[in-house]
Amino acid sequence: MFFAFWQSVLLIAVAEMGDKSQLVALAFATRFRPAIVLAGVSAATLLVHLGSVVLGRFLDTLLPGQWISMAAGLAFIGFGIWTLQGDKLADDPARRSHRWGPFISVTATFFVAELGDKTMLATVTLAARQTSFVGVWLGSTLGMVLADAVAIWVGMVLGKHLPERALKLGATAIFIVTGIATIWTAFA
Repeated sequence: MFFAFWQSVLLIAVAEMGDKSQLVALAFATRFRPAIVLAGVSAATLLVHLGSVVLGRFLDTLLPGQWISMAAGLAFIGFGIWTLQGDKLADDPARRSHRWGPFISVTATFFVAELGDKTMLATVTLAARQTSFVGVWLGSTLGMVLADAVAIWVGMVLGKHLPERALKLGATAIFIVTGIATIWTAFA
């Protein structure tokens, strides 16, 4: 289990660097508290990587990768439009203090971002080759969370130094470009 864990931490952390889901974490960190973003990323990663390890262990696919990539791409474009329009309920002070909204937004977005992603596929591959189910699952989750913590930190720093309008436009662009790129790679 020790080898599977550390191999998974290292390979997934490296695979996540510069990945679209890392950009998603960065974009959310400019809008929400870093602890909420990290919690959402962690929850989504635990779920996606659990599914990836199960999938890798059985070497079966639920849906063709092309369909998963299409759905993820369309979801990213939708999140970009949503970000640009803003959340009407965010102006309500009672709503602003409610922490489940941002947490669920981050978790759901990150979950969708990871479906069919290279780190998910890398986790599937690691699980198919290793005998330690738990080692691969927890190692790949930790590797992902560590890599995304870097993006969250960068987003937090940017959030303090850029105007809100620039952050909103930047996050919108990241989501839409990521969506288009995800759809494009589904057919490449």
